[in-house]
Amino acid sequence: MEFGEKRAELIDNLRYQGIGKNVLDAMLRIPRHLFVPPQIRGEAYIDTPLLIGHNQTISAPHMVAIMCDLLNLKEGQNVLEVGTGSGYNAAVMAELVGGTGHVYSVERIAPLAGFANENLMDAGYTNVTVMLEDGSGGDLLHSPYDRICVTCAAPESPQPLIKQLKPGGLMVIPVGTDHQQLNIVKKDADGTIHVETKGGVVFVPLIGKYGFSDR
Repeated sequence: MEFGEKRAELIDNLRYQGIGKNVLDAMLRIPRHLFVPPQIRGEAYIDTPLLIGHNQTISAPHMVAIMCDLLNLKEGQNVLEVGTGSGYNAAVMAELVGGTGHVYSVERIAPLAGFANENLMDAGYTNVTVMLEDGSGGDLLHSPYDRICVTCAAPESPQPLIKQLKPGGLMVIPVGTDHQQLNIVKKDADGTIHVETKGGVVFVPLIGKYGFSDR
C-alpha cells in the first residue's frame, strides 16, 4: 500500500472519533512520512506515537487531531507551539491558519530543531518558524498569540504562556506529573482565565525554567 493510501485509511479511521472535518482535511494533505526518521517511514500512518530520537516522540495522529481540534484554529491566526519535535504538529496547524497566519514553534533540542526545519521545508511549509530556545517561557518577540499549543507536559500552566495569550485566546496543554490531564486554557476578553480538563494523556515532560528540571 502506498503512503497516500495509508494516509487516507488513517484519516478515515479518525473520522469516527468526532474530529472536525477541517482538521482531518488538513491532515490528509500532509505527508506524515516526511516527519519521521527514514528507517521508520513505513510506520508513519499507524495511529501511535513514534520515537524520533533524543528520548522524544511524534505524537499519535489521533492526539494531534484532538489538540488541533480543541484549539479551533482559524485562517490568519498567530500561533505559538512549545515543543516542535519533528515538525508534524506545526505542519497541521500551518495548514489550518493558512498563508495569512503563522506558527512560531520552539524546540530546546538543537538536532530536533534542525530535523523539523528540514522536514517543514521539504513538505513546502513557509508559514512556520522554528526557534531553538527554552519554550517553557514562550516567545515574547512574536507575542501575543491567538493560540498556544504545548506538546509536552508541564507541572502546571506556565504563567509566561498565559500572559502571552491574547484576550479571547486558547491554549491546549498537558499538565501533571504522575497523572497528566489535557487542559484547555481560555482567556476572556477581560483577561479572566478559565481551565477545562479534557481527560488523561501521556506526554514527554516539558523541560525548562517553567517546566521540569532536566537534572
